[in-house]
Amino acid sequence: MKKQGIVTLSVTIILLAVLLYLALFGVSFGLREIRPMATLIKEQKLGLDLTGGFYAVYQAVDPTIEDFEAKMDGAVLVYRNRLDAKGMTEATVQRQGSDKIRVEIPSTETDPQALSQFLSTPAKLEWKDNDGNVIMEGANVVSAQAGYSDGQYVVSFKLDDEGKKTFASLTAEYAGTSKTITIELDGSVISTATVSNTIASGEGIIQGGFTQESATTLAMQIESGALPLEISESEVRSVSATLGADALSKGVLAGAIGVGLIVLFMLCIYRLPGLIASIALMFYILITFFCILTLPGVQLTLPGVAGVILSIGMAVDANVIIFERIREEMRSGKSLRTSVENGFQKAFRAILDSNVTTLIAAGTLIIFGTGSIKGFGYTLAIGICVSMLTAVVITRFLMKQVVKIGITDKRFYAK
Repeated sequence: MKKQGIVTLSVTIILLAVLLYLALFGVSFGLREIRPMATLIKEQKLGLDLTGGFYAVYQAVDPTIEDFEAKMDGAVLVYRNRLDAKGMTEATVQRQGSDKIRVEIPSTETDPQALSQFLSTPAKLEWKDNDGNVIMEGANVVSAQAGYSDGQYVVSFKLDDEGKKTFASLTAEYAGTSKTITIELDGSVISTATVSNTIASGEGIIQGGFTQESATTLAMQIESGALPLEISESEVRSVSATLGADALSKGVLAGAIGVGLIVLFMLCIYRLPGLIASIALMFYILITFFCILTLPGVQLTLPGVAGVILSIGMAVDANVIIFERIREEMRSGKSLRTSVENGFQKAFRAILDSNVTTLIAAGTLIIFGTGSIKGFGYTLAIGICVSMLTAVVITRFLMKQVVKIGITDKRFYAK
């Protein structure tokens, strides 16, 4: 039993050391590479206030229209799809208030006006017959792609079953006649064509004197769909990262000092359990930043950095409650094994209640907050959940190994 505890504890510490090394420095295996976690977060997860970029706010022109809420949610989805199509997966799109949509793009290389125009363009695509009647819309397009054909840039498209049937019927009727099919984008004619034969495949080409960029933009707008309601641009603003970069470096320094002081405090007050809590704290930091890096929609904003630093202090709060309960059990004359078991059981309810109330506050910030306030809510919520995991699972696991080793001298557990 003692040997098993020593081996398990040693393996855990070695595993932690390896994970810390990989997180801090990364490693390369020929063509494969594990990059440092800080580098990945800096490249992919820093919010607008830390990396710079721009944000735009769009407002619905008429909030009294039918199914307004559903159409606003649809507009958010359209914006999200358009940004994803441009490779801007790090951008955030969220409702602001009841009738506004806020788009944040952390990138200093983006032209704010050009991108805002791309986002706000309705891209309402219509096919009209020879009499000017609308026969198909952009909603019938399954896919659209920019290409090059006969010396010009074009947009090729593929229709759904309904559009395919309609298009085949109309081209069969118009084939060999002087009747034309007109394609309009936002009310402007971009292509007028006669039909030489029936097009039954549901695939076609839009021609309109495109450049490569305009053809690519149109293809993306068609695929993402038309905006379901009329929206006006109410605000566009660039954000400098100078202040954020300085705050980030100071935040990292503050976090490192805070971790050091917490570890020192835990070792001085709780001794061996304090060492166990410090090991669990390292796991907590690794898991927290891994969640920030991998969870979609989570970005590290300036208030988010404050949330991380705050949650580091909160991470040992549960351990303090547990260790005080263990001390009480040991003072009553119970064995170390019984004291550890009872300590965790009696502390769990208090830990759960305190964390749930804080989690409710974090959830409120996420739901109703915008921009960097939402970032604080995310990091706080992640910190709470991970601290529960490390206290209830990792700290308990490590304390059980200490029990197996058989270190029973009370001087190791109390000052």
